[in-house]
Amino acid sequence: MSWFLWLGSAPSLLLVGLVGRDLGLGVGSQVVQAVTCSRWETSGVTGLFQDGDVVIGGLFSLFYKPPAMDHDFTQLPPYKPCTRLQGLPLQYIYAMVFALEEINESVTLLPGVKLGYHIHDSCGLSFWALQAALSLVGGNGSSCSLSAAMTNYSAAYGEERGERTGDQSVPLIIGGDSSNTAQILSRLLGPLSISYTASCPCLSDRSQFPNFFRTMPSDIYQARALAQLAIRLNWTWIGAVVAKNSYGLMAIKIFQEETRGAGVCLAFVETLRRENIVSDATRAALAIQASTAKVILIFTWYTDVRELFEQLDARNVTNRQFLASEAWSTSGDLLQNPSSSKVASGVLGVAIRSSTIPGFEKYLRNLSPSHRPNDRFLREFWENVFLCHLGDTAPANRLLQKDPLPPCSGTESLQTVQNLFTDTSQVGVTHNVYLAVYAVAHALHRLLLCPDIKSLPRNSSSTCSIPKHIKPMEVLQHLMKVNFTTPQGEMFYFDGADVPAKYDLVNWQKTLGGKLKLVLIGRVDGYDLQMNESAIQWSTGSNQVPVSVCSESCRPGTRVATRKGEPLCCFDCLPCTEGEISNITGSPHCEPCPPEFWSNSDRTACVPRQLDFLSFNETLGITLTTVAVFGVTVTTTVFVVFLYYRQTPMVRANNSELSFLLLLSLKLCFLCSLVFIGRPSVWSCRFQQAAFGISFVLCVSCLQVKTMVVLAAFRSARPGAEALMKWFGPGQQRGSVCFFTSIQVSVLICVIWLSLSPPVPQPDLDVPGLRVTLQCAMASVVGFSLVLGYIGLLACTSLLLAFLARKLPDNFNEAKLITFSMLIFCAVWAAFVPAYVSSPGKYAVAVEIFAIIASSYGLLFCIFAPKCFIILLRPEKNTKKYLMAR
Repeated sequence: MSWFLWLGSAPSLLLVGLVGRDLGLGVGSQVVQAVTCSRWETSGVTGLFQDGDVVIGGLFSLFYKPPAMDHDFTQLPPYKPCTRLQGLPLQYIYAMVFALEEINESVTLLPGVKLGYHIHDSCGLSFWALQAALSLVGGNGSSCSLSAAMTNYSAAYGEERGERTGDQSVPLIIGGDSSNTAQILSRLLGPLSISYTASCPCLSDRSQFPNFFRTMPSDIYQARALAQLAIRLNWTWIGAVVAKNSYGLMAIKIFQEETRGAGVCLAFVETLRRENIVSDATRAALAIQASTAKVILIFTWYTDVRELFEQLDARNVTNRQFLASEAWSTSGDLLQNPSSSKVASGVLGVAIRSSTIPGFEKYLRNLSPSHRPNDRFLREFWENVFLCHLGDTAPANRLLQKDPLPPCSGTESLQTVQNLFTDTSQVGVTHNVYLAVYAVAHALHRLLLCPDIKSLPRNSSSTCSIPKHIKPMEVLQHLMKVNFTTPQGEMFYFDGADVPAKYDLVNWQKTLGGKLKLVLIGRVDGYDLQMNESAIQWSTGSNQVPVSVCSESCRPGTRVATRKGEPLCCFDCLPCTEGEISNITGSPHCEPCPPEFWSNSDRTACVPRQLDFLSFNETLGITLTTVAVFGVTVTTTVFVVFLYYRQTPMVRANNSELSFLLLLSLKLCFLCSLVFIGRPSVWSCRFQQAAFGISFVLCVSCLQVKTMVVLAAFRSARPGAEALMKWFGPGQQRGSVCFFTSIQVSVLICVIWLSLSPPVPQPDLDVPGLRVTLQCAMASVVGFSLVLGYIGLLACTSLLLAFLARKLPDNFNEAKLITFSMLIFCAVWAAFVPAYVSSPGKYAVAVEIFAIIASSYGLLFCIFAPKCFIILLRPEKNTKKYLMAR
């Protein structure tokens, strides 16, 4: 029976085969007889090696093979060898070699110490990276006894256990091309690791990753930079395609946090897995095609983007504005891909800050297999570039080809070769590798007690102490304190595990030949973003910024109204209500205007409200004035008639003085209505209420006294009641009218109401509308109510008395006329109250004028029309005999 032990977070990381019979497992006294193992696939590990006093490990994704694997955990996974050499990662390898050779030749940095390197390919897969890292930690010897492996592994931690077996192990690894790989290496291995591309913010946590450093800024900064771009360019409806790992998922989370308060929404989020890249890319392409979002944010590796672009090209999806992360924004492979030129013109992206490395391009172009015969990476690259094979090293599959490639001499030149390997115009990641090597060198310089670089005299022969064992913890302590100036003149230091965030903003632009090129259009330093928008070529081919919104921004005069169940950036635009405005685009709410102002027709500005009042120039004012003046004319005519026929029985009946006084009061009632028309002023407001109250009290008082006289006259005709009329003589009648009127004048109006809280002209700001009515505001509603109440009391009393006297015997019983007039009077003023309260603005004034005129006409016609009819048209009835006849 066989036993398998699986180590690591990825399956099949390390396999130790334990055979039952070799272990001698038994029962009771049986003991373990032997322990044997074999290192998984060690014989297949290839790399680039150079011995030295201190050896630095390197891990790079040199080969790429999209894996299609099934982890059923029933047998060893059928991992195939990695194929398809990539030119750009090969440039990273030689950046490390170039930096180490520079340092070895330096007389000021690590003098007397030779740095070596052991470089392996990780194939872009975490489990291959861990396999290679374990080889670096334990040495590359073929011996793999359990004790030897543990001894070498312990030596990497710096434990004193005697001589190490096997090849020399490394105290530090430059590598971990992805955040996942960096996390695995940092958690499972003792040596330090310095990544040149791992950018997950989680790696900044020193409590989890105390032995990790990187020369790549955290993704927090590039995600925030891309969020700033979206906000600055007013892109609120964005689709996202991200890698289904910590790199993509963390970046999209930070992007959402940064844009949450700016109204930016994600139309969709599609994830890509390298293991299922074809199906995932197809699904993402369909989502992009179906979405209304014109801006697509992509956070994933450039090989995934290449497959995505090919899927988009197959569906003819164009005119999408892509936002690129640093992982693919400067990919030469994508720039040269035919699909990219069709679907990805105008890409706007964040790139690792590019910097020149003096002498590096010359170094690359001078490489040759004839000078490096043991460099298997260079040999394969050479064969791919020059389409030949070098001697006996041609792979077996090439020997089986129908048309074998011609042999290479190894002396061909790269001077005229233009490809990703020789292109040093964008060396962001390459420069990160270069900085990582120099950071290690400066840490070792401090650790090995090398002489101070600044104080070292020229041509000095001082050297560093040659180490026997270097503990990773010792390197870590000095690496944290690294602070030096790079050969390019820039300050370099670690802030915890990170370096200061510096990025370039790049734009993919089409040349006249239809190819894509990179153009620098801005920079990012920390949270500061600077961009030259005029230099950008957009995906639409124009200079206008593409629009990507779920809903068009609400114009001024409207507000945003979110749709139920939809993202916040999908909304409707509702016009502001009257009296409210919005003067900015995309306003979330409308602002109310101050009381003295009102919104204009477009609801974009508050304008002063226009004063409105019942004037003599408008139709309503002219009509009311005409009716009132006509009433005055009729009243005057009646007065003249009565004056002319004052000696006739009809006029003399019921005290002609009261009739003349009543006509005078009616004339005042008609005239007081004119005071309500026109622009209100302080004195007009006071006078109109005083005139109204006095005129009607005088009028109703006359009617009441008349009614009382009629009742007294008929009561005095009864036996024993002769003395009653002495209390209702002409003097008493005049006194009663004056008494009733003086109560209104002195107590309610002149003394109390108009003295303490008189009505004042004031605009009625509570009524909505651009036109506001200037009216006489009642400072005291109680005072006005008492005025109306007193008039109503007198009117009701007169009505009651007249009603009691309506059947008294007489051919011309004036009590009947007074009854009808009081009924009309009370009906008019009873209807006045609700109509006045419910009428807006100047129409309330018109209602009051109408009530005054209507009640005045009612009194005039009900009381005096029958008398005038007899006086003028039936003179034969204007006799005492007729009036006294029963």
